[in-house]
Amino acid sequence: MFCDRCGANLQGPVSFCPRCGRQFGAAQPPLPVVNRVSGHLRNLAILWLAYSALRLLPGLVLNSFSDWGFPFGGDAPFFVHGILRTIGGVFLVTGVIGIIAGWGLYERRSWARILAIVLAFLNLLHPPFGTAIGIYTLWVLLPAASEAEYQRIARA
Repeated sequence: MFCDRCGANLQGPVSFCPRCGRQFGAAQPPLPVVNRVSGHLRNLAILWLAYSALRLLPGLVLNSFSDWGFPFGGDAPFFVHGILRTIGGVFLVTGVIGIIAGWGLYERRSWARILAIVLAFLNLLHPPFGTAIGIYTLWVLLPAASEAEYQRIARA
């Protein structure tokens, strides 16, 4: 038998090469495989949680304007309070749903992938941060191989 590193002639069963020191017989443990979904899932969940928490702020501010009046003075037409409350409600609802999606991704729930993909498509229209997180979510979770990997790592 010969050493595959230095070519030295080895006599009998040996555990290392006497010339170069290469070890034989002990297999090296394989490196852990990090796929696209498992490598990016935690980052994606944290981004969804942070982005959705930031979406809650304008919702709270707009709803407080409709309840307490405008801080810049003057009387507004009667329909402005309803518009502000509606827009603030949309911000609040999308923020809460985004937090649920981020939490579901962080906990690797099976339903969170579909919810995050739907929210990603909706957020493509909200530049710059909504578009960025939407593209990143679709890149990580949308391919068929990503679906199989996510289902494999999802907790039942």
